[in-house]
Amino acid sequence: MLERLNEGIQKLISLYETERNRANALELELQENKVAVQTLKEQIAELNRQIDNQKLASAFSGTADNREAKDRLTRLIKEIDRCIALLEA
Repeated sequence: MLERLNEGIQKLISLYETERNRANALELELQENKVAVQTLKEQIAELNRQIDNQKLASAFSGTADNREAKDRLTRLIKEIDRCIALLEA
């Protein structure tokens, strides 16, 4: 009876160790994925800035219609005004 109890305890300890190792591996993978996601978010933000710059350059170069150029300039001016207001606060 005592031997069977010891065997059960050993089996439980073994299962616990296996699951603990698995949890540690998953935690490491999670951290790696968080870093990858952050890197990709930064890349997306940079690409969006590049797209906006291209659109603005296109508006100034005359390849876009005047309405589109005015809209972009209006948004840019509003963003600059918002930044100035934040700096003054």
